Amino acid sequence: MIRKNFIYIKNLIPKNVKILVVSKNQSILSIKNLYQIGQRDFGENYVQEIIKKYDKLPKDIRWHMIGRIQSNKLKYIVPFIYLIHSIQKIKHIEIINNIGFKYNKIIKCLIQIRISNEINKSGVSDKEADKLAFFSKKMKNVKIIGLMGMSSFKNMKEVNNEFMYLNNIYNIHKKKYSYNVLSMGMSRDFKLAIKHGSTIIRLGNIIFNK
Repeated sequence: MIRKNFIYIKNLIPKNVKILVVSKNQSILSIKNLYQIGQRDFGENYVQEIIKKYDKLPKDIRWHMIGRIQSNKLKYIVPFIYLIHSIQKIKHIEIINNIGFKYNKIIKCLIQIRISNEINKSGVSDKEADKLAFFSKKMKNVKIIGLMGMSSFKNMKEVNNEFMYLNNIYNIHKKKYSYNVLSMGMSRDFKLAIKHGSTIIRLGNIIFNK
């Protein structure tokens, strides 16, 4: 069922859009099922869970940290993480840069923009994102490659406006900082996100549920 769902969705989307499978709370077996048919990008919200899965799964998996950043736990994931999606503070850029220097590694990151007014959605404004991007240029072991945003659970008209807003910010920053990644869109709204230029869609429920 998981493989069937994934293949069906993969056939729906353009080849230039990457599927990031949100594997939080999913078993090792479920991830292996998708790995065996070629999926390599998986996203997790919690440090403890991503570490356990990293230890038990093939090392060519590209792990994405999509949850809120905890400063004291960054040291555990920076050595193997592929992309951090949720940068919102200069402090985090500094910590990641220091750990990256220790491991002689450049850590790719996205800045999370707040596009929804819902209380549980976080992110920074476009002006704050500009400050973070400018600051990161001083860092040798951090590379900001794009933006991320999480839409609301309101009607699709509102979601459409949120994606349009983020796309506008992305296009400005893309010219200024040579970004190439826009991560937006989840199971309920990924088609709309692709319409507005998303290059990474984060899918969980639509793949793992019946």
